[in-house]
Amino acid sequence: MTRKKTNKKKFQKKLLHKYRLVVLNEDTFEERLAFKLTRLNVFVFGFLVAIFLVAITTVFIAFTPIREYIPGYSSTTLQKQAVELDFKTDSLLQVINMNDTYIASVKRVLRGEISAVVINKDSIFKAAQSETDILELNPSKADSILRAKVNNEDKYNLFETAITATDFMFFPPVNGSISAAFDLKEKHYAVDIVIPKNTPVKAIADGHVLFASWTSDASYVIIIDHGNELISVYKHNSSLTKSQGEFVKSREVIAISGSSGELSTGPHLHFELWNSGIPLNPTTFIDF
Repeated sequence: MTRKKTNKKKFQKKLLHKYRLVVLNEDTFEERLAFKLTRLNVFVFGFLVAIFLVAITTVFIAFTPIREYIPGYSSTTLQKQAVELDFKTDSLLQVINMNDTYIASVKRVLRGEISAVVINKDSIFKAAQSETDILELNPSKADSILRAKVNNEDKYNLFETAITATDFMFFPPVNGSISAAFDLKEKHYAVDIVIPKNTPVKAIADGHVLFASWTSDASYVIIIDHGNELISVYKHNSSLTKSQGEFVKSREVIAISGSSGELSTGPHLHFELWNSGIPLNPTTFIDF
């Protein structure tokens, strides 16, 4: 016990033993500065200096741009830019997926299933087929009278080449009220027919399915080539029942209506009728 007390006193004596730190002039040995130190003072001073340095370093890292040069830290501006780039990347991926779908549809056409096709992203198509594909439909007496009437009305029409469409008898794809009429000035080459959702959409005449796929602006679209460069287009469907290349009969169900696509404003069928690349007013030939 006495030995422990003796060692403790020796340790305290070493800590409190005074030393003198002197700064001398090297040439004259003149004393310039002198400090009285103990081991305890040096230890306490060093500890306080270390705490001060740690605190200053923490402040610089937390509240100054210096932290950007330390691995693992990034600025608020960089984080904001990273978030914006992430959103832009996601949008670009969606556009790429849409383009891939469109290109895949074009490739299916170019593989030879259709003899000649010109296709664009607005789903306006023009097709030419041989005379063997032309349908031979015998018009009724009432249809012949209607055809003569239309021919007389369109006698001075700029689109008189389109009147060959009257050689066919068309059946309405759906029945409903027209919410948006055919308008050349507004470049609305179709009629929008308001119908309940999930209404069966039928082919207006016999023909081959020229295109049947999904598009970003019009959702599920199906296009039928009726021969003699006459094409019918059905947009904004929720699903399709026919595939490209299939032959469909008149009044056969080809799709189910819906309200999908970027340009859709409600359940309706967007119906177009084209002849030799010229848009026709569907109401001239079909009573919806």
